[in-house]
Amino acid sequence: MFCRQCEQTAAGRACTSAGVCGKSAETAALQDLLVYLLAGIGFFSARARENGRKSSRVDRFVREALFSTVTNVNFDPERLEALLREGIEVRKEAQVLSGIGGADDIPEPCRWQLGGSRAELLEQASGANMLSNNGDSDAQSVKELLLYGMKGTAAYADHAGILGAESDRVDGFLARGLMELSLDRPDTDWFGLVMELGKVNLECMEMLSKAHIGRFGSPEPTRVVLGVKKGPAIIVSGHDLLDLHLLLSQSAGTGVNVYTHGEMLPAHGYPGLKKYPHLAGHFGSAWQNQQKEFDRVPAAILMTTNCIQKPRDSYRDRIFTTGLVAWPDVRHIPGKGEGKDFSPVIKKARELGGFPADAVEKEVTVGFGHDALLKVAGALLEAIKAGKVRRLFLIGGCDGAKPGRNYYTEFAKAVPPDCLMLTLACGKFRFNRLDFGTAGGFPRLIDVGQCNDAYSAIVVAAKLAEALDCTVNDLPLSLILSWYEQKAVCILITLLSLGIRNIKLGPSLPAFVSPGVLSVLAEKFGISPITTPENDLREILGGEEARG
Repeated sequence: MFCRQCEQTAAGRACTSAGVCGKSAETAALQDLLVYLLAGIGFFSARARENGRKSSRVDRFVREALFSTVTNVNFDPERLEALLREGIEVRKEAQVLSGIGGADDIPEPCRWQLGGSRAELLEQASGANMLSNNGDSDAQSVKELLLYGMKGTAAYADHAGILGAESDRVDGFLARGLMELSLDRPDTDWFGLVMELGKVNLECMEMLSKAHIGRFGSPEPTRVVLGVKKGPAIIVSGHDLLDLHLLLSQSAGTGVNVYTHGEMLPAHGYPGLKKYPHLAGHFGSAWQNQQKEFDRVPAAILMTTNCIQKPRDSYRDRIFTTGLVAWPDVRHIPGKGEGKDFSPVIKKARELGGFPADAVEKEVTVGFGHDALLKVAGALLEAIKAGKVRRLFLIGGCDGAKPGRNYYTEFAKAVPPDCLMLTLACGKFRFNRLDFGTAGGFPRLIDVGQCNDAYSAIVVAAKLAEALDCTVNDLPLSLILSWYEQKAVCILITLLSLGIRNIKLGPSLPAFVSPGVLSVLAEKFGISPITTPENDLREILGGEEARG
């Protein structure tokens, strides 16, 4: 086992015996083998596309299989082995489309065959390395950046695909990127591919945003209760808004209340979801706290996407997975898209009885998508010009359990009172319960949405820059980002591909970024690691007092 795709990788280097995320060496090996197989599928698919031929089955499998290897998604060796065996059939279909024969000069991922037993698969995985560095650590680093970024993009493409939205450009790039990894040619412009991926991922996030809005309406500012009501309950975690919608529809009139958890919080801002009166509030905080938060809670739990952790015995009999999420011996709700039956989850919630009494902590506001923000862009510009709003900070990204993430709490507290803070993804839970007041007539903390709603932040920044006749880099805007997994990687790549500079990244830098590549990123884009809130604010504000 050698895995370093997430921020919490062991000792800041790599997980080599078991994943900090809970992934076993067996699961890691099967995921590596799946990526190896995907490289072969990508080769044939890309070649077929060069001749105008493609397959929706092949494209969908690539998205789903890549997403299955994202951190905290699929921990089940049985499910991964099934994907491998399906993948062999998908590769055959892609090869037929490509017109390439088995005797042709093709990369090894195109020709190897799966072993018949689990032991044989694990033996094969030991030689299935898509990221051989051939002595060049910088080349390996950029290849990993490409692969992990593609995993994140595939996740967003899968979310959109479930809602009926697909992009030929996105699917085509995933195929081509995998093909290049299979060929591993010495003259490949890996960094150029990474920058191209950034543009492709922007299109992918736009596609997902339009799919969400088309189905559920445009997010609007909405107050959300942090707490619970008396009665039966289902807690829904993850990112899949369609799953939440189906559950709300199927549970209507049953007396069961539904609560969001983690990255589902922004769902309350969508008109098509908040119309359900039994969408009762938000329970808990970010993904890494789920074991403590779910422990002994009298509610059924539904995990819709990443980020699942090893369930404790205290709630193993009442947690369910769906979609690509999998954990051994945890009950799975099958089906794709609209074709899911959540009645087992609803039944379990009613059996448990639910919360004995109301318990409300406070309320927070969500729903500041780009449509909502653009409606007040004129007023925001006037506030900036009048000096009522000095600067905007985007403080967002993934949360996690690794020490050092309290930096983001302290940074938010230290931001001057005449500055606004945009936030998104689960990193917001480090500070979204704090009261920051207002500045220039605006709430100082503005929740833009889920991680994929980085698209909204990009749209708003671009519109502000256009109105001020400047570049995004010239705006009074600073990006303070936290990362954990591969969705964050593709978002970072998108920001870099747009030429956005001086991003501060933490809590630690990716282990897969070599010193040479980091030097290039620092020189070309001004990207730098976080230090302390005081030092970083002093640098950003040009020596002004941190509190204004």
